[in-house]
Amino acid sequence: MPYRAPVSEFRFVFDHVVGLDQVLGTARFAEADAEVVDAILVEAGRLCEDVLAPLQRVGDLHPARLENGVVRTSPGFADGYRAIAKGGWVSTSADPDHGGMGLPMTVTTAVNEMMSAACLSLQLNPLMTQGQIEALEHHASDAIKAIYLPKLISGEWNGTMNLTEPQAGSDVGALRSAAVPNGDGSYAVSGQKIFISWGDNDFTANTCHLVLARLPDGVSGTKGISLFLVPKWIPDADGNPGVANALNVVSLEHKVGLHGSPTAVMQYDGATGWMIGAPHGGMAAMFTMMNNARLGVGVQGIGAAEGACQQALEFAMERRQGRTPAGGSGTIADHADVRRMLATMKAELFAARSIALANAVAIDMARATGDADWAARAALLTPITKAYGTETGIAVADLGVQVHGGMGYIEETGAAQYFRDARVTAIYEGTNGIQAMDLVGRKMMDGGEAAYRLMDEIEEAAEAARAALPDLAQAVWGAAETLRETTEWLVAQQMNDRFAGAVPFQRAFARVLGAHFHLRAAMADQGGGRERLARFHILRLLPEHIGLCAHVHEGAEALYALSTDDLVA
Repeated sequence: MPYRAPVSEFRFVFDHVVGLDQVLGTARFAEADAEVVDAILVEAGRLCEDVLAPLQRVGDLHPARLENGVVRTSPGFADGYRAIAKGGWVSTSADPDHGGMGLPMTVTTAVNEMMSAACLSLQLNPLMTQGQIEALEHHASDAIKAIYLPKLISGEWNGTMNLTEPQAGSDVGALRSAAVPNGDGSYAVSGQKIFISWGDNDFTANTCHLVLARLPDGVSGTKGISLFLVPKWIPDADGNPGVANALNVVSLEHKVGLHGSPTAVMQYDGATGWMIGAPHGGMAAMFTMMNNARLGVGVQGIGAAEGACQQALEFAMERRQGRTPAGGSGTIADHADVRRMLATMKAELFAARSIALANAVAIDMARATGDADWAARAALLTPITKAYGTETGIAVADLGVQVHGGMGYIEETGAAQYFRDARVTAIYEGTNGIQAMDLVGRKMMDGGEAAYRLMDEIEEAAEAARAALPDLAQAVWGAAETLRETTEWLVAQQMNDRFAGAVPFQRAFARVLGAHFHLRAAMADQGGGRERLARFHILRLLPEHIGLCAHVHEGAEALYALSTDDLVA
């Protein structure tokens, strides 16, 4: 089934739901007017439909492989990547001083979603590079920026992120990789890293690794970690790839999905690298990249949901099975339960997309204005975007398989690939449980003030909708109040009691946010399809927040009263 870029959907969400006009009205983004944004969406959509989407099944059926130490990528991926780079799509938000377009992150987020829906395995490559570009823009020396940023932004080189080690996954502070000064401003980096997405390829001239390692005087834990830029090929005096560095790909992982994306085990044996940021300040520098990537990974899930939704809808509108209600098309789309699944897919997709784009708007507004409230909003929404976006990708892809029935379990249809590809997104860039802990921990260090400001906006919008859509407005307003009361209880608890209910709290927050954005859409399309979809979400899905909030209030005591022996018995 051919992928269709949802350009009109992005236009609607920009104009009526997340308020992109606020961003375009700032001095920083004044040149990116509505006409420019529209042109970007159309051109990126065309690339995704014509070039990337045909590679989706190719990458799944012909995985990347390691051949005599050389990574061979899936057929067509080299040409697909070159099309991405030639069009300037590697990093549309990068600094124009180094060759970027300087566009809002909101626009880049839309482009990333379309690329994810078209071919998630290949899109992961520029996503990693985008994160590295941002880390270098914020933390690298001018000399490093001058050499690396133009090459990364143009797509001539690509970037990776190296955190995980066999004994140090989510506990990054347990890493053993070491860095020793060479005496010339560079460092010798040694150690092994695992799960390195696009750790190598056969189509970029250089692969640049951001590697976390510990200096000789680095204390244990995360406070003693530094960040180093370690290229595959050491640039010569002219900034071009020179001699080979002391690193190599040990092996590629055999995975459930994302077969076209090589996931490498990397070995560094005294490889030459340069420090990025301050000594022992590696986590702060890496978090710049990780926060970018967490928004991007949430959007990967949303892209998978879009692809799965399109395929399931087309199948349901063609497949005929059994008698359907009178007046229908006669296809399975007219069976009540199939209609329920399709509506759920579409409603969840819209909610997740709106949350992600609202997150990107907050990032853009924080950058353009320096306003601390916008920065707090962006920080609050990041773990919600990552978790809800990826969970939506998995759930919608799972429903897509179910809509196909037995044919969904047959690989030839491609329906299962969306599920297999999306599954890892809830794990990498910080598991969704860690995202939830971040939300109830670090993001609530302000006593919940950023969350309360967002709830105020939700309730104000609901009040404004009462005259036109009273039942929907009341449901959203009441849900926001329940969420507020739960947040007030949460911030008064000890941290482990917060952690015990972190995931249901995060899901409840996403449910209420999604309903808020559906209500905004309904107000802009009263009596239309968007109001009808909003009714489905608000009246059928939103009530789940009640049970989720009840779960939050249970705290940790009863959880630990259930012993591991009880679980084994």
